[in-house]
Amino acid sequence: MDVDKIIDKYGGKRRYLIAILQDVQEEERYLPKEALCRVAERLGMPLVDVFGVATFYSAFSLVPRGRHEVTVCVGTACHVRGSRRILEEFERRIGVRAGCTTEDLEFTLETVNCLGCCAIGPVVVVDKAYNGEMTTGRVKGIVDRCREAAKVEAS
Repeated sequence: MDVDKIIDKYGGKRRYLIAILQDVQEEERYLPKEALCRVAERLGMPLVDVFGVATFYSAFSLVPRGRHEVTVCVGTACHVRGSRRILEEFERRIGVRAGCTTEDLEFTLETVNCLGCCAIGPVVVVDKAYNGEMTTGRVKGIVDRCREAAKVEAS
């Protein structure tokens, strides 16, 4: 990864720190320590300040994330419509508990307290695509499609 290229894209200006970190994470699927150090150095900022931003925002991750990110809403509206069972089905099919990433870095499974689209709950976001009125029966198809996409990318 070329952190310098990303920083140069923003003119090396401190005010673009969040955008720079977003681009690094988009490329790496997390924020490696080496990248944070380079960003701090290039922007002339203390590492603690860069690290502070990286840890303040929940959108950033300091650990590797899966190629496919699955987020299950467990807010009240989704919960009463069965999101807990849906989450359990994802955990079973993917093989990790919520909050974890598979060893092969294929999936990261998370929960969120509300996605703000209660009318179509339960809702699951897979790779930034919203899936409303989710059922346990649809989980297998979603996981299978993600795995198939990985096979296609690998070939």
